[in-house]
This record gives sequence, C-alpha cells and structure tokens, in this order.
Amino acid sequence: MISLADLDAMDRAGLAALWSDLFGTSVPPKMSQPMQRRFLAFELQVRDRGGLPPVLLARLARFAEGKARTPTPGLEPGARLLREWCGTTHVVDVRPDGYLWNGTRYRSLSAIARAITGARWSGPRFFGLIASAGTGPVADRGKTGGERRTRKDRGTAPARRVSKRERVA
Repeated sequence: MISLADLDAMDRAGLAALWSDLFGTSVPPKMSQPMQRRFLAFELQVRDRGGLPPVLLARLARFAEGKARTPTPGLEPGARLLREWCGTTHVVDVRPDGYLWNGTRYRSLSAIARAITGARWSGPRFFGLIASAGTGPVADRGKTGGERRTRKDRGTAPARRVSKRERVA
C-alpha cells in the first residue's frame, strides 16, 4: 500500500495513475497536484481504516437523494415547543421544512435560540430537548439532575465591573 509520504514524492503521472486505480476515472482536467494529493490521501486513509462510518454513508445518501434535513430527532411536524425567557413565553412550531417562530421560518432551533437570547446556544439544549453534552433528554434525568440556572435564565443583568475611580470615591 502507498504511504502518505509516497504521495508527496509522486509526480503528475504517478498521481494520475493512482487516481485512476482508486477512483476508476481520469483526474479532473483543472485539478492541481496539491488538491490531487489531498483527495488521494483522504481516500487512502478511508480505505486503510475500513471505509466511512455507516451513519455518515446514510447521511450522504439522504443528501444525494435531495431529501430535506429532518428536524431534531424525536420532534415530528406539528409539535410545539414552549420556552420562557426573561418573562416572555416563546412558542416554536415544528414543521416539515424546519421551525416557525414569530411568523418566521428557521432551519434550526439554534438559530431561534440565538434570536431570542442574542447568544450562541445549542437550540435543543435551550428548549430542553437535551440536558447537556453526553446526557440524554431532560425527561430522563430525574429529580437529581436539575438544570443549572444562570443569570441569563433568571433574566437578571450581569455584575458590572467597577473602575478604580469609582472604588476610591
């Protein structure tokens, strides 16, 4: 098998021969040698490690078929999410083509969470669909795994930094 170090030493003819062996086609006409090396290195590593993961292959197949991205797992079109933030209740409707909030369609819950809070939140975490990294849904956590409340959740302002001039006065 060819090593990655061997790729660096190959000339254009060698790269073209390897390309046709691996992909069964000729090299695209305007592809540079550095780009050929990247493609070939990736393909060699994938084959060396047994191929791409099945989950990724299925996702690529769905994308190739032109199927729309499905909303967050467990949410079906017609579901409604509620979240209170700073005294306002926000309602999000799950639709086949994404999410609807305040009359505007969004592709992700994270975009809605960002619009509500002004900060980058994980949308599923913001709406309570997942607890935290590596844990299951909020409903699975039980009473001992309560959510950590932050200033943002309570709607209070963050502490203000006091300057030296103010401390002296």
